[in-house]
This record gives sequence, structure tokens and C-alpha cells, in this order.
Amino acid sequence: MAMRSWLFVPGDSERKLAKALDSGADVVIVDLEDAVAPEHKAQARLMAAQWLAAGRSAGGALWVRINPLDGELWREDVAAVITAAPAGIMIPKAAGPAQLAEFSAELDALEHLHELPRGATRILPLVSETAAAALTIAEYAAAALPRLAGLTWGAEDLSAAIGAGRKRGADGEWTDLFRMVQAQVLLTAHASGVAPVDTLFAEFRDLAGLERAARASYADGFAGMLAIHPSQVAVINKAFSPGAAELERARAIVAAFDQAPGTGALQLEGRMLDRPHLEQARRLLARFG
Repeated sequence: MAMRSWLFVPGDSERKLAKALDSGADVVIVDLEDAVAPEHKAQARLMAAQWLAAGRSAGGALWVRINPLDGELWREDVAAVITAAPAGIMIPKAAGPAQLAEFSAELDALEHLHELPRGATRILPLVSETAAAALTIAEYAAAALPRLAGLTWGAEDLSAAIGAGRKRGADGEWTDLFRMVQAQVLLTAHASGVAPVDTLFAEFRDLAGLERAARASYADGFAGMLAIHPSQVAVINKAFSPGAAELERARAIVAAFDQAPGTGALQLEGRMLDRPHLEQARRLLARFG
């Protein structure tokens, strides 16, 4: 299943939750963290659990973003939603693999308690929201985290954490620091065999800017992107979907190697191709065939 667009929806907004399943997003994340004021947390948990239970049959993947693991609110979040069997849990301000291993053990116990299949609840950490966390990104590649569905990052929290006055240069591209974090997430996710999910594009009314950013992200090797508004979903889905020509070329590469078993390299349309090209074509067809 393609997981291109990951749409956040405030957990305390009945109106937005009601519309979320019609957004076209591959993944909808009911947000119990930043989008919900402290005085509304309890009500948001109840609404999230009801929304998850009602939406399970609607198709798409339904996730929850809980509160950070360095506090106590997350325990109430997970206790409220686990019986509704969310597809996964997004972890904000993740401190590193060791913290996620402890959280995974808690999920083991909760799934057993509520008679859910062990490991059914996946996790997606936001791995860069503090300076210390950003320095641990590469460690995820060597971590044993069977629940890990992917890695993603947050530019907004990181910029606040380090007091950065800008995130992008005059050309609209990430400054060196944020580009470095983005690249680490991309490489580490691929090294771990999980989905690299790019951060959100904050200017949600600038759909042209979003399209440029999303197309560049797809070309770099990201599998999907976070979204903060339903209007962003269609743009992201299109940017992260291969065109007909790209799919046809992938099929031609696979066919050419099938016709020459045991060949390490061959020519196709005047271009030399080797096994990495074949593996890339197969991965593309496995996702979008």
C-alpha cells in the first residue's frame, strides 16, 4: 500500500475529523499533541478513540500522534486509543532508539492485555525535534525496532529548539542544517528498510511551492510527506506517484533482465544498466505496479 500523504487532523475537532476520511490521504493522523490545547486533551482522547473505531472500515491507515514520551500525557493517550486498534502511533520529540524500544515494550503489554495481535501497532518517530535527538538519527539504522514503519522529521520544532531565525534560504531551499537532517532521515530510513517520510510544507496556501518541494522530495528518494491541510493531499499524492512513462521504463528494465538471466549489466535504449537499476525498478513496481 502506498503511504504518500500523511495528514494531521486535530483530535478535538469533530468537523475536521468527520471530513478527514474523505480527504484522499493515504494515512490520517488524529493529533493529540500540538493541535490540542491542554484543557481539551481529555475530550480529544475520547473523540479520537470513537473516530478510530468508526473509521476502521473506511479504508486507509488511521494513526494517532500522542504526546511526547518525556511527559505523562502519552500514557493517557495510548490507554484511550489502543482498544480502537490504530494502525500506528506517531511519536513526537523522539529522543532516540532506546526510548522507542522502551515504548515498544509498553505496547507489547497493552496489545496482550487487550487481545490485539502482537506488533500490530506500528510506530513512526519524529526524530529531529531537538538538537540532541537530531544527533541520534543514524543510530536508528542499527536498532532492533520491529514496529518501526518509517522515520520522519520536524523542521518547525527543531528551529525553535536551536533559535534558528530561518529554515530556508532566499532560493526557497533548506539551509545547510535542515538539509543535513533531511538527508540523514532519508539515508537512515533506507538503511533500516522503512519508509522515509519528509516533513511538512508549512505554507499550506502555497500549493505551487508544495508541489516543487514534494517533487524534489520524491526525486531524492522519499516515500511520502506530512500534510497539515486537506488541500495539500492531492498535490502530495500526485508528486509521490510515478507517471506512466516512469512505470513503463521500470517494466522495460525488468523485462530486459528477465530476457537475459544471469546478466549483471546490459544496454537499454542506449543506456547501460546494472543490478541496482533492476532493484530500483522492482521496488517501484512493487509499490505502484
